[in-house]
Amino acid sequence: MALDDPIFQSAAAHRSWLADQSALPRGFHVGTATAEFIAEETGATAQSTLTLITLGEPSPSFAACFTQNAFPGAPVIIGRKRLDSKALSALVINNKISNVCAPQGVEKAEALCQAVGRALDVPPDSVIPSSTGIIGWRLPVQELISVVPEALTTAQTDSILPAAEGIMTTDLYPKVRRFDFPDGGSIVGIAKGAGMVEPNLATMLVYILSDVTIERDELRSGLRQAMINSFNSISIDSDQSTSDTVVCVSSNTLPAVGSQQFQRGLEHVCAELAEDVVRNGEGVRHVQRVTVSGAPDSACARAIGKAIINSPLWKTALAGNDPNVGRLVMALGKEMGNNFPELTADHVHISINDITVCKNAQFTLNPHIEEQLAQLFTNNQLYTTKPAEDGITFTPPVSYPPHPRIIPIHIELGQGSAQASVIGGDLTHEYVTENADYRS
Repeated sequence: MALDDPIFQSAAAHRSWLADQSALPRGFHVGTATAEFIAEETGATAQSTLTLITLGEPSPSFAACFTQNAFPGAPVIIGRKRLDSKALSALVINNKISNVCAPQGVEKAEALCQAVGRALDVPPDSVIPSSTGIIGWRLPVQELISVVPEALTTAQTDSILPAAEGIMTTDLYPKVRRFDFPDGGSIVGIAKGAGMVEPNLATMLVYILSDVTIERDELRSGLRQAMINSFNSISIDSDQSTSDTVVCVSSNTLPAVGSQQFQRGLEHVCAELAEDVVRNGEGVRHVQRVTVSGAPDSACARAIGKAIINSPLWKTALAGNDPNVGRLVMALGKEMGNNFPELTADHVHISINDITVCKNAQFTLNPHIEEQLAQLFTNNQLYTTKPAEDGITFTPPVSYPPHPRIIPIHIELGQGSAQASVIGGDLTHEYVTENADYRS
């Protein structure tokens, strides 16, 4: 969350703020419907939310980025092909089942696109599908197709919030961000993502809508650029999803605002959604932002930052409010020694919230610093939990982000002029419990 975001006292206060963020750009409709189905793999009854985001008129101005995982979901395979389509008319999204490596996955996703296309009287290749949820299960395509009319009937032009809620799985709350241009028009984005987040070009599911005119090539270039310091710079658990998708589309309803202004708005929305994804990560109780400066290039700085936020030992220390900075130095040194052997440790400085903990590769720790760090970690928790009576189940007590605080970590390498910042979480009992019981 941006540091100027409010501190929410309740889920109702957060909901009211979300509603203010959620006004749809002109030219879009959002509708949802619930499909009940029996999972072929288990025989259990389940529900999936179908979300439709449609344009009043097909638009050629759309861009998308997808996972680099070698086992992409069927919607990703189709989505890559859709980039060659003349225009985009609709996004059709379902949760619960991700349609990855499932029998007839592509055929079923295409059948859903065809049903949406028929209902809207648009070509099926102007419809991009997305799915998120359990990997490997078959898509209940007939059940989803049967509720397409209901999703269109419920479609409205006021708010994107129903879509933000419809794409959730293990998310604690919906994520919506917006940017309003001074002379009219806006960019509004939503994101789904809580675990299996280590993007490469994208993160889980993200949809960004605008109503100001922009050319297709400019939008595609701008989205790729916006990814670098947002969705390419976060991690929850170092596991890259098979379904990562980011789609950005403009209805071209309002006049253009200029390339730089549009890019500024796009990067703002992407950056805030990316941090929201981390803050809402499965079991995340601390958000850490690692800034690495003095690097030979930004790629090196980003890789070193990722090595720190993905270190299980450092993440668990953070979760326990234990300022065991030796684990941080271990992760830093591992990445430098194995992947950047030309770097030396002699001039490395490390600070946490402007508290120096290492100078010229020598620790500066003392009881006062240890106490300061422990208090910082404790004060910046998103929430605290107590074990249930069985000693296993942990339930987050909040369904909203209570504050925008982070743990800021700065690594100065002293061996160049480049820098990069990355954002990650900690590693808690809740994360293990959530993923141990994910399908049950």
